[in-house]
Amino acid sequence: MSAHREGDTTVVLIPARMTRAEERHWVDLMVQRLAAREQRRTPSDERLLARARRLSREHLDGRAVPASVRWADNQGGRWGSCTVPDRTIRISTRLRGAPPWVLDYVLVHELAHLLVAAHDERFWALVARYPRTERARGYLEGFAAAAGVALSDDDPAVDLREPVHPPD
Repeated sequence: MSAHREGDTTVVLIPARMTRAEERHWVDLMVQRLAAREQRRTPSDERLLARARRLSREHLDGRAVPASVRWADNQGGRWGSCTVPDRTIRISTRLRGAPPWVLDYVLVHELAHLLVAAHDERFWALVARYPRTERARGYLEGFAAAAGVALSDDDPAVDLREPVHPPD
C-alpha cells in the first residue's frame, strides 16, 4: 500500500481484494500518513521566511528583505510570486517535496524581485548569483513538461504564465 500526490490529486494504492470497510480504513490511514510525511518535509512559513533571509544574505548581500514568505495554494500557473510594495513572497505548495536547491532557487528568484521588479538583465544577474540556478531551472522545466504545462517565454522555468510584478 502506498499514497502519493499527482498534482492536486492524492493517489492511494491498495490491494483489490480488500473489503469496502478495509478500503475506507486504509485509505484514511494512508492519507493521514502522507499528510504527516509532507508536514515533516515541508518547512513552515516561519522557516520559509528564515530560509529566504539566509538566502538573501548569502546571494544578494542581504539587500532583499521580505516582510513575509509563506506557502500558497492559489499560485495557479506560478512557482512563486512577489508583491513588491508590501515585500511579501508566496511560494506554490506544488513545490512541497521538491529538492531543497529548487526551492532555494525559487526563493532567490522572488527575493530578486524585491530589488528589481522586471525580468531584465539586472534581475537575471542577481538570480544568477545562486550557484544552482541553471540546474533548478532545468528541474522546473522538466517538472512542467511532465505535468503538461505550457511555460511562458519570459521566464521559462519559474512563471507559467506572463508575470505581473509592480514597477519599482
